[in-house]
Amino acid sequence: MRFSTLTLPVSLVLAALALSACAHRGEAPASAGLTEDDDAFCRKGGQVAPGSPDYVNCRRDRDVQRSNATSRADRKQRDLGEYMLNNPTRP
Repeated sequence: MRFSTLTLPVSLVLAALALSACAHRGEAPASAGLTEDDDAFCRKGGQVAPGSPDYVNCRRDRDVQRSNATSRADRKQRDLGEYMLNNPTRP
């Protein structure tokens, strides 16, 4: 009797842990080299003022780099999934 009362809570906790890994899917990969703050990077030690054309161009370039890194990571994940579906290992 005791075993059956713990089965549901334990299975819910395990399911929550498994699904929590999906929450980080949209983040930029660490290998993208974009881990530092965009504002601090684009100000370049106080040399560039926020709102100036150089600052705006820098922020736009950083957004494009981050978007490209995310799309590359998504493409790699999709390619891996397709490879695994098309090339199953048979014991």
